[in-house]
Amino acid sequence: MEASPGTEVTVLLARARAGDDAALGAAYSAVYDELKRAARLQLRRMRDDFQTTALVHEAYLKLAGGARLAAIDRNHLLALSARAMRQVLVDDARARKADKRGGGQDALTLTASLGSGDAAAIEVLALDELLTSLHRLDERAAQIVELRYFGGYEETEIAAMLGITDRTVRRDWRKARAFLLAEMGA
Repeated sequence: MEASPGTEVTVLLARARAGDDAALGAAYSAVYDELKRAARLQLRRMRDDFQTTALVHEAYLKLAGGARLAAIDRNHLLALSARAMRQVLVDDARARKADKRGGGQDALTLTASLGSGDAAAIEVLALDELLTSLHRLDERAAQIVELRYFGGYEETEIAAMLGITDRTVRRDWRKARAFLLAEMGA
């Protein structure tokens, strides 16, 4: 009997936590296509000029660098990867914003229009700030937004990742969405 892909990833992650550097790469490779799909959905929604493959690779570098990876199974790796993609996009948006303030470019006038990449950068920064606020109020709801928006996952996938029902995901999504819309309108 063959092991399921989830079991294979869990074993590889256990080896990575034990110090096998190659195991993390193998685990990431096992979920690579799914991560590319999530990145493609996210970037299409944002109309960003960031490349799908580059986003997935930058997320991997963020996960592989620094402290030991704490992922325990496939779902946890996917959730951590969605968070890493969020961080990559936020870092990129901050860099774009910093370039505008004095990166040697001409000043942006009130009549100048934002390019799609610039608008996406502002959207990512605003959402990141709101998610930080939501995280303080309701950690699970913030995680659902992160998985749905930055990970591109459907309700059933999120429910499986978090070990909750689809109904709970829908309820938390509505609550989080109401919070985000209220905060954006304020």
